[in-house]
Amino acid sequence: MSEQKYVPNAGSLKISQDVIASIAGYAVADMEGVAALAPMPASITGWLERQPLRPISIQLEDGVAVIDIRVKVKHGTKIPELAKKLQTNVKEAVQNMTGIVVSKVNLQIVGVDFAEETPGE
Repeated sequence: MSEQKYVPNAGSLKISQDVIASIAGYAVADMEGVAALAPMPASITGWLERQPLRPISIQLEDGVAVIDIRVKVKHGTKIPELAKKLQTNVKEAVQNMTGIVVSKVNLQIVGVDFAEETPGE
């Protein structure tokens, strides 16, 4: 499904959920403390088809978006602080680029990356 808007004197504009998810993904990737976006294990149907669910999902209703994001964080990250920054950055990025109102950005922390970086990498 996509969000359709009317552009005065020019026609209509449709923004797909994939575009919104891409914008949200870039906003998440730029954040210090995020190790990776994390796909959710698929439901039984998806499991049978071996297709995991995407790490970012979008629900659009009456021109308002709710964004669900699953991430892994780096060890030592203060999760409440990161969550607040992520929610703000994603909401602002999507609203500024698309004009679509974002009512909620729900985060699910699905893991912690304990990998240590070695000097020089």
